[in-house]
Amino acid sequence: MTTMTRPAVHKRSNADRLRQGLASGKFTAVLILLPPALILFSLFVILPLADAAYYSVFSWNGYGTPSNFVGTQNYTRLLDHSVFHTALWNTAKLILVSLIIQMPLALGLALLVYRKTPTNTLFRLVFFLPYILAEVAAGLIWSFVFDGDYGITAFMFQALGQESVYVLADRQWAFPAIMTVIVWKYFGFHMMIYIAALQSVPKDLIEAAKLEGAKPRQVALFVQIPLIKHAIVVSGFFAIIGSLQIFDIIIPMTNGGPSNSTHTIVTYLYTFGLSRLNIGFGSAAAVVLFVLAIGIALFYQRATAKEERA
Repeated sequence: MTTMTRPAVHKRSNADRLRQGLASGKFTAVLILLPPALILFSLFVILPLADAAYYSVFSWNGYGTPSNFVGTQNYTRLLDHSVFHTALWNTAKLILVSLIIQMPLALGLALLVYRKTPTNTLFRLVFFLPYILAEVAAGLIWSFVFDGDYGITAFMFQALGQESVYVLADRQWAFPAIMTVIVWKYFGFHMMIYIAALQSVPKDLIEAAKLEGAKPRQVALFVQIPLIKHAIVVSGFFAIIGSLQIFDIIIPMTNGGPSNSTHTIVTYLYTFGLSRLNIGFGSAAAVVLFVLAIGIALFYQRATAKEERA
């Protein structure tokens, strides 16, 4: 008899939980808030991805209904195209620069200006201003700075009695110049993430470390940085995903030139797909970009999860 009544008790407890959930309004909130989110996600994420995958197997210029089925030819052309290889390598370089230069620079500055003082507030504002500036505007400004005829670099070389250098027209220097601008543009965003995390570190731990004789560098390395590890992980994720999406800065600076040497995956997609009305080929590039983004995101998540467990 005891074994016969246990399932009934279990059922009653589940029913009680369901009634409690309905009474508390949790299920009502889910029913109200979830459908709009699912609709928006489907309209702006799922459906565009499905369309891109569909169009990628056609040779289509964007007009009418796609009918010229080519199978995987767009993907074959894409993987065999030398400019696409250059775009992949440039995107990889952006990721590396963001992780190795941009993030440490932002962290170092955050450690200097995270305290709440009027002077630090001013410096935080100055460092964050480039991020507020629109990407296209930043690209145009720096294209004038690097101009070999009337830019700041031209003025500096002329002041030194040297011949002007056309940085953005040089295959060797164009992309390093773009990477410099990207570091300048986005380091303030990562700095603010670190500042928010550093301000949440308990002051008692810092004071205790100082009483034990720890120097400022040791406090930063062994107390503050380990305690903001989660912020660093989030910042790294934003840096990687942002590097995969770089577009608005490159177009006004070089438009992918000289000789297609400064393309990233997104500018390659735009130049060889959309601007040339080769929608099927561009859709194939978009699918490859999506697969890369998902793969990198999953790898990064697993790598950081292993570190946390260790």
